[in-house]
Amino acid sequence: MKPWPQHPQKILVRSTNWIGDAVMTTPAVRTIRESFPESEIVMLVHPWVSDVFRYSPRVDRLIMYEKKGRHKGLAGMWRLAGELRQERFDCAILLQNAFEAALLAVLAGIPVRGGYTTDGRGLLLTHGVQKINELNKKHEVNYYQRIMRGLGLKTAVNELELFIPGDQVDAAKRRLGELTGFHPAGAPVIGFNPGAAFGPAKRWPTDKFAELARILCRHTDCRILLFGSMADRDTAVAVKNFAGPEAASRMIDLTGATSLIEAMALIGECDVFVTNDSGLMHVAAALHTPLVAIFGSTDHVATGPFSDNAVIIRKPLPCSPCKKSHCPEKHFRCMKLIDSDEVGQAVLRILKETR
Repeated sequence: MKPWPQHPQKILVRSTNWIGDAVMTTPAVRTIRESFPESEIVMLVHPWVSDVFRYSPRVDRLIMYEKKGRHKGLAGMWRLAGELRQERFDCAILLQNAFEAALLAVLAGIPVRGGYTTDGRGLLLTHGVQKINELNKKHEVNYYQRIMRGLGLKTAVNELELFIPGDQVDAAKRRLGELTGFHPAGAPVIGFNPGAAFGPAKRWPTDKFAELARILCRHTDCRILLFGSMADRDTAVAVKNFAGPEAASRMIDLTGATSLIEAMALIGECDVFVTNDSGLMHVAAALHTPLVAIFGSTDHVATGPFSDNAVIIRKPLPCSPCKKSHCPEKHFRCMKLIDSDEVGQAVLRILKETR
């Protein structure tokens, strides 16, 4: 195998498909920029993760993969390949591991293609990187950096990074003021993220989030922001309903009401962020927002918050982590055993230490 090009003029980087995964690739993207400071780096992204990279100095521009629109289906994929072919990329680095990512790079006529040889795509890559078993015992940040080392690049520091422009930060501060007109000066702002896209096994029960809200409202004059997508709206409504009128009056439901960049800016303004294992958990970690992460079915070592400001709460059971979207044992004990008081005490400790 020939060495990776030392001075490519134009590099295509294929992003991962989900917000959390995209955030965990940011150290690898920094590696690419530091390795090729003079190259044009173009990121191929799905629209819903684009804000992770939109303002990053590591990336020169974005190309949207509109898989639900103009790039839908085989005809749409062929159309995208033609658009990429016109760009005349020198090489492609595939952070996304699917067969389709490698096939698309081949169809786009990109002569040098690097990434993991997973998903049966080894023959489609000019620079295949073997996945090693040791990675299963490390955080996924290392998983993506391993691609960089496999291509012969010197890896950058393992630190998540997100870039939010000042006008978005200012807008978040104004929005907090408008949304929380009843917000007392100096009162803590606590973010709740009660949803999770992977499935119900990742979600701490809504009644426990509601009980947590009551505990925090008894001990502080906090205001609580509920984060999530439109798909999390029913969950947020349930949390407010279970919490009772006093705690509910201090909650603001933002589910489905923000873009990703707006949610990122607001999470950056929170004093503490309480979350399931989710994309927004990784956003909070990257923004150094103190957080309490609740883990059940998923692996807290591989996909936990990559942050020194995080507390992970979980109950080790023989069946956990099962990595399933639904509890195979039907008892959901890994989440039900996590008590609201325990989470509340963790939040209160963080507030005491950081405010």
